[in-house]
Amino acid sequence: MSTPKNGNSEHPGSTEKWALRLYTAGQTPKSLAAIKNLKKVCEEHLAGRYEIEVIDLLKNPRLAKDDQIVAIPTLVRKLPDPVRKIIGDLSDTERALVGLQLRQQS
Repeated sequence: MSTPKNGNSEHPGSTEKWALRLYTAGQTPKSLAAIKNLKKVCEEHLAGRYEIEVIDLLKNPRLAKDDQIVAIPTLVRKLPDPVRKIIGDLSDTERALVGLQLRQQS
């Protein structure tokens, strides 16, 4: 499932596109929380500049090999380079922002 979004960017001068892939396992509470939290972070910090691809490993287990997924949920930032991975439901917004390199670690 891809979710392109349009809107005003928090950083008007930036047009860098973000490609995010979220690996989940069915409709578990952690998977659903990860989807919700990711969409919230993207709307607040990447509005109009991101695309989310959600991959359910219960339906497509072979896809985990491509990004070397060892735990779920896992978010993979495909673009911009470099590739980054964040494991967990993304409920710690600050940690998610630092992991995505949207905010400097304090």
